[in-house]
Amino acid sequence: MAYDDNNVFAKILRGDIPCRKVYEDDHVLAFEDIEPKRPVHVLVIPKGKYEDATDFGENASDAEIAALHRAVARIARDSNIDGTGYRLIANTGANGGQEVPHLHFHMLGGAPAGPMIKNQ
Repeated sequence: MAYDDNNVFAKILRGDIPCRKVYEDDHVLAFEDIEPKRPVHVLVIPKGKYEDATDFGENASDAEIAALHRAVARIARDSNIDGTGYRLIANTGANGGQEVPHLHFHMLGGAPAGPMIKNQ
């Protein structure tokens, strides 16, 4: 499947859609979720055209992979959730609940995250 340049995160990266930026470097953009589920709800995305975690893991450069993880650590510290904890979620594919075909992490903190997943 080819990367969709019209997905919402591609539009944010191009500046077609505004965002409330939390962090940015050469490889990563992070911004506040428009419908936050916790007091801190940041979306962390690579700037490269990666559809999901599998695509990113297989095709991203070492610099991109390191930058994404370092960005998460910095955002946690800057948001004061590194000490109390946070949840990092990357939904992948239909069964994973992925809604936007661009790798993104939901970073949730500032309140208890609740159970990880309900039993079926």
